Amino acid sequence: MTGARALALATVAALGGLSGTARAESKIAVVDVQRAVMATEDGIRAQGTLKKVFDKRQQELDGKQTELQRARDDIEKQSRILSREALQKRMEDWQRRMVELQTVFVDYNKELQKRQGDLTGPIIKKMIGVISRLAKKNGYELILDKQAAPYARPDLDLTEQVVQIYNTGDSGDSGGDDKKAEPKP
Repeated sequence: MTGARALALATVAALGGLSGTARAESKIAVVDVQRAVMATEDGIRAQGTLKKVFDKRQQELDGKQTELQRARDDIEKQSRILSREALQKRMEDWQRRMVELQTVFVDYNKELQKRQGDLTGPIIKKMIGVISRLAKKNGYELILDKQAAPYARPDLDLTEQVVQIYNTGDSGDSGGDDKKAEPKP
């Protein structure tokens, strides 16, 4: 889920308690949703999982890139002794392998993005619930994603409070409907 979508959800959640009339004083705050998600215990676990997947994929790409560089060096060394046709054939083969590597790179990036969405989606959903409850409990009219606000006074930033509530599973009220998220592998 993108920051813009999280912002929209947080805004809708915060505006849910507004009456039809404008209020004289508005209570506004900001939350750095991306930083908050990554600072939660679940977010830290998700980052670890993603790092393992990324490192594995990076090793594979590095190996293939090294192999292609060796092939390129070999072609350059043999360019004077190979016939024009043989040289052209080896260059075409090398270029084909290079395109394959680029395709694998794009595929790995798509896989990582999907995996990141799968891992962080539930965290963001729970985070939006925490923000919504915090807004209702404390009378906030609007809570924006900090990334959408060019400026916000530091005292309006609720990021640390939201992370703490998320990690403790405490919604701050006696409802107790904010249970600890199940850890993701």
